[in-house]
Amino acid sequence: MNSKLIANGILRAVAIILGITLLLWFLYKIQSVIGYIAIAAVISLIGRPVVLFLERRLKFKNTFAVIVTMVILIGLFIGLLALFIPLIMKQGHNLSLLNIEELQSNMESLYIEITDYFNMHQIDLERSIKESNFLSKIDYSLIPNFLNSVVSGLGSFSIGLFSVLFISFFFLKDSRLFESGVLTFIPENKESGWKNSSTKIKDLLSRYFVGLIFQILILFIIYTIGLLILDVENAIVIAFLCALLNLVPYVGPLVGGFLMLTLTMTSNLGESFSAVILPKTFWVFIVFIIGQLVDNFFSQPIIFSKSVKSHPLEIFLVILITGILFGIIGLMLAVPAYTAIKVILKEFLSENKIVKKLTKNL
Repeated sequence: MNSKLIANGILRAVAIILGITLLLWFLYKIQSVIGYIAIAAVISLIGRPVVLFLERRLKFKNTFAVIVTMVILIGLFIGLLALFIPLIMKQGHNLSLLNIEELQSNMESLYIEITDYFNMHQIDLERSIKESNFLSKIDYSLIPNFLNSVVSGLGSFSIGLFSVLFISFFFLKDSRLFESGVLTFIPENKESGWKNSSTKIKDLLSRYFVGLIFQILILFIIYTIGLLILDVENAIVIAFLCALLNLVPYVGPLVGGFLMLTLTMTSNLGESFSAVILPKTFWVFIVFIIGQLVDNFFSQPIIFSKSVKSHPLEIFLVILITGILFGIIGLMLAVPAYTAIKVILKEFLSENKIVKKLTKNL
């Protein structure tokens, strides 16, 4: 009898492991579909306030309100493409991104000008850089390889775009569609709690993603005004890219700052380093610092406190931990995931002391 129990237990364990393996394999195979659903969910959360406004204030029917919202979102997307693609192509041409030899020559020319400037001030920068062999370690072929991978991915872009728009439409039209799918796996005695959690999560995340849009817009305006005043070439493109990189917490601003300074310096090659390039780069750096100060002490605290009801220090620790565990993806998904977990914990473990402390503002 014991041998039969042991055998059954082994078979059950093997079946469970096999089932989990097959499930993971299946999810891996449909990862693009999961990505479409995730993007559509974010779009529906961004568009949800617009749909609610049209339904409640302007008395639109649900389907018509969703269509109008989708048209607005598509119009904004097309407007961004129409505005930035020509400018990005122009910037790419100016920097000769597809000409590796010219790009390398530009970077080396900039390097010579910088070392000459420091040599005038008795700083032997050239020797230390040569000892590190820094320039020879740069693989300039990564740039066209990246661009080629982007171009090759455009073939499936249209399919992905159609899929995202199609799924987004039905997520907006039937806000309970995703919730109903999840409820399939929830026990009946927990359904009411999950429905309450789902509504709360959608409200909080809608405010959060709309807040992120305003955060990017504020940074974009600050960067654009500053770079235009300083007469930086293709200021709008640089401002938009650097503001967009701010979506990646902590790492994004650093990359954006480096990109802003590098593009400013390379766009002024041929000018006097000490009289033109260095002063302009310094003032561009000041513009970047001003944008980050406004973002860190004004935009982000308002977004976190008003949208996800979390303290900035709490958010910092969550982002830091998820970044260490899951990298860039963890940095970007930390706040939405943490917000959803907090809401669910409050609904189902509201009497727990730790949960009560963490969710007191929800």
